This record gives sequence, C-alpha cells and structure tokens, in this order.
Amino acid sequence: MEIILLDDMKGVGAKGAIINVKPGFARNYLLPRRLAIPAGNNAGKLFHELQRQRGVQEDHRVGVAREVAARLQGAEVNIPAAANEEDTLFGSVTESDVAAALSRAGHALDKDQVELPEHIKQLGKYDVTVRIYGDVTATVKVWVVRP
Repeated sequence: MEIILLDDMKGVGAKGAIINVKPGFARNYLLPRRLAIPAGNNAGKLFHELQRQRGVQEDHRVGVAREVAARLQGAEVNIPAAANEEDTLFGSVTESDVAAALSRAGHALDKDQVELPEHIKQLGKYDVTVRIYGDVTATVKVWVVRP
C-alpha cells in the first residue's frame, strides 16, 4: 500500500515521502494515528493543504508564545525559604517552586517550562529562563529570601 508520511518516522521514512508499506501496518497503525495518508489521486493536494494548515497553526502558537514571553520578561518573584546563618537553604528551590511563585503572581506556567541548571540552594537573586514554546523564552528574576 502506498502512503505519504506526515511526520518523520525512524526506520520508515522522512516527512512527505511516498513509501510502500504493508496494508496492515498502514491500516492499523499509521492511518489511525494520522502519521500518514493514503497515496491516491488527490493525496499530493491533501498533503500540501495539511502542511499549509500546520504552518498556520504553528505561526499562531509562536505568536501567542511571544506575547506571553513579552508579558513575562523581567517579572520578579520572591520565594521565601528557611536558611542558616551562611545563607544556605535547609532545602532547595526547584522548578515547581518557581512555577508556583509565578502562578501566584498571575503567570500560569507548568514546572516543565522552567529551566534551572540546578536547584537553588542559596539565598539571593537568580535569573531563571522560562521556555514558553519551542525556542521562545523569557527571563524572570527570582529572589530567594528569608520568610
């Protein structure tokens, strides 16, 4: 059965390639998961239309992400944490702590979007990168202070 792949698939082929696969593989795996479309009379037109629609959706997502990044850029949050006399925290500040503090400040984020090279273990000011979508990022200032 000839199909056109809609995504890159390791061991099968590249996106946009017209390949011949067994009918069961196409019928039971590729077509239901929308990883491919049957190659037919209008398959090329359908493939190009799907590419155009995905491009429009991607442009919209990137535009929204840039708006969110512009609002988030330069935001500052305080995270209270208990520390000893040498300003070393008794625990550590993690990605989820930063995401929760940003959510309390009105910026709804998931902890997976916060990028910390390592957990924060000292009081002080830190610049934290937040990945909004794809390669759209924003930098927020995180103050770890005594409660």
